[in-house]
Amino acid sequence: MPYEDHIAEARDAVTCAVLTISDTRTEADDKSGKIIQKLLTEGGHSVGHYAVVKDEADLIRQLIVDIAEKRDCHVILTNGGTGISARDTTYEAVTSLLEKRLDGFGEVFRFLSWEDIGSGAMLSRAVAGVYKDTMIFCMPGSSGAVKLAMEKLIVPELSHLVWEIWRQK
Repeated sequence: MPYEDHIAEARDAVTCAVLTISDTRTEADDKSGKIIQKLLTEGGHSVGHYAVVKDEADLIRQLIVDIAEKRDCHVILTNGGTGISARDTTYEAVTSLLEKRLDGFGEVFRFLSWEDIGSGAMLSRAVAGVYKDTMIFCMPGSSGAVKLAMEKLIVPELSHLVWEIWRQK
């Protein structure tokens, strides 16, 4: 089936979990989390879960497992913890769970970021994939990066990605 036919069939709204990974942010000052939620709802999707989580791999991993096992969110969107500092553990926590990786997300995200910020784009370990029939996207924590990923990559494909995961079930 051609890509255009997939898009035509995949129009359902998607329920998402939004996780901000940060040792310093709170719900009150979580600009990136608010951007994600706003762009999701503007795109016709809904937010079924939202949390600010400390950047600790065990906490991140357990929360993702819990959300995926409940099966009430089709997608988990994280922001923060994808860099290379000692406290950045999102990448390790999430990739240890992924059953299928969507390498194109990170590759295209870094390319688009390079167009915006130049060589600093290589520091991002943005990653996406599937765990227990749940699509997971990990974005950097900056509001510019979140806006770029959501507008250019995630929101336009969200229904299609979930449709692809579930169409053979």
